[in-house]
Amino acid sequence: MSYQALYRVWRPQLLQDVVGQEHITRTLQNALLQEKFSHAYLFSGPRGTGKTSAAKIIAKAINCEKAPVAEPCNECASCKGITSGAIVDVMEIDAASNNGVDEIRDIRDKVKFSPNEVRYKVYIIDEVHMLSTGAFNALLKTLEEPPSHVIFILATTEPHKIPLTIISRCQRFDFKRISNEDIVNRMKLILNHDELQAEDDALMMIARAADGGMRDALSLLDQAISFADEIVNLQDVLAITGAVSQQALADIIKAINAGETSDVLQLLDQILREGKDPMRFIEDFIYYFRDILLFKTAPHAEALLERAKVNDDFKALVSQFNATWLYSTIASLNESQLEMKWSAHPKIFLELALIKLMNQQNSPQNQALDSSTNDTIRQLHSRVQELENKLQQINTNGIQTNEGQQGKTTTNSSQKRTMRQLPQTRVATAQVKELLKEANKQSLQEVTGRWGTVMERIKTQNIPAHAWISDSRPVAASPSGMLLAFQNEMHRDMIDTKFREFLEGVFQETFQRPIVFFTLLHNHWEKLREEYVKEQQGSSDNEEQSDPVVDEAIKLVGSELIEFEDK
Repeated sequence: MSYQALYRVWRPQLLQDVVGQEHITRTLQNALLQEKFSHAYLFSGPRGTGKTSAAKIIAKAINCEKAPVAEPCNECASCKGITSGAIVDVMEIDAASNNGVDEIRDIRDKVKFSPNEVRYKVYIIDEVHMLSTGAFNALLKTLEEPPSHVIFILATTEPHKIPLTIISRCQRFDFKRISNEDIVNRMKLILNHDELQAEDDALMMIARAADGGMRDALSLLDQAISFADEIVNLQDVLAITGAVSQQALADIIKAINAGETSDVLQLLDQILREGKDPMRFIEDFIYYFRDILLFKTAPHAEALLERAKVNDDFKALVSQFNATWLYSTIASLNESQLEMKWSAHPKIFLELALIKLMNQQNSPQNQALDSSTNDTIRQLHSRVQELENKLQQINTNGIQTNEGQQGKTTTNSSQKRTMRQLPQTRVATAQVKELLKEANKQSLQEVTGRWGTVMERIKTQNIPAHAWISDSRPVAASPSGMLLAFQNEMHRDMIDTKFREFLEGVFQETFQRPIVFFTLLHNHWEKLREEYVKEQQGSSDNEEQSDPVVDEAIKLVGSELIEFEDK
């Protein structure tokens, strides 16, 4: 067979050709040049990142006739023999099929003998984590005291399955996933060499589908070249990978946002009829929502996007969603993906997932949350602006006490604030003290015991109210009222001004009686409680005033001999 796959033709023959692993290749080049290489190496990392290729290059470099060299010459008899597999002193062993004790014992017996054709024997054990426990034990002694003419190179995609006793005897190099940019640049080099053409979007889609593996990328490129007519385009890549185009994902999301259930299901059915896998679709869907959320929160991190290409349509789509809904959407899709993995009918769960998203997007709670969030932002902005203006006015003119116009304005505004705020505080304190007079432990236990039910009902009926009241907890209660202590003043103000009527309705529904609630900041509640306790203790002391006759009797005979009788 004359034709060879691209990943075999373009397999790296030099360390500098191993793409995306500069932190490893530079170290190995220096070690080879200085002849300071180890007797055992462990190469770990995802598939298709160059582990076995780097191992063969090292085997050639240490046995090259021009050694010591940083790179093999690939021209001498040793280099050519190792490349073709003709030199038996360099052995590549697949541990998946040779994982028994006998195979490793055979290696242990043969390492004692000197190499026949080159200076060093090199054993490359691929997928070494597949070895049995007995095989690892047989290999351990050889790794601990190897002959000077033997080098072991272990390669694995799952280093956590290798015993620590083996790892500690090796120099470990962790290969990382190759970036999409490096994969695309490598594919362009290959296409230019073979005088082939491909669209940039198509190459980027191949890189994303390869998930950091160069071998997978070249295999997909090879398949796309065979599938395409003249130029490899995005549709060709989508057809061979089973991925869903960005336009199709955007169309479905727009239909969800518009509440068009029929359009959503028809678009999904059309995509699945084209042969797309439901599991691959929901994976692409999750990644696309992730890209929307990432771009919304960090617009300058465009390079981190996985499925989306930033254009005007994408920017317009991003602006239609709030971050809170995107969080819940990604979580909901992830749950649906887990359900689909164990279902015999994944298409049904996929349709249910999309319908669920539509209900979330068009729910009154979501719309109320948007409105509440915007109102809060506007209020905060207004208050900050007002404070900045007042500070600037004070810094410029100082605090004036004369009867000038500005002084009058400042004095009047200060008096208005005092008259507006202090009476409210006194009224709230007085009301709370009245509540405390009727408060009891049983009522507080009833409220705290059913608080989870209260919060669940609030969340179901009004998400913004749930968000604001989550900052509070009940600290006192009577049969007809309760006191909520808040950590944040803004949360308390929002509950008092916007959600009081709604919450009283929820309380009445839960406790089956009218409940009036009061709000205080937590630090105010602590002070008020101390004051109330002191007042109660003081009144008790006043009620128990001492009798002078009794005091005199105690002085004469002592308290031990006195008895009190009630008449």
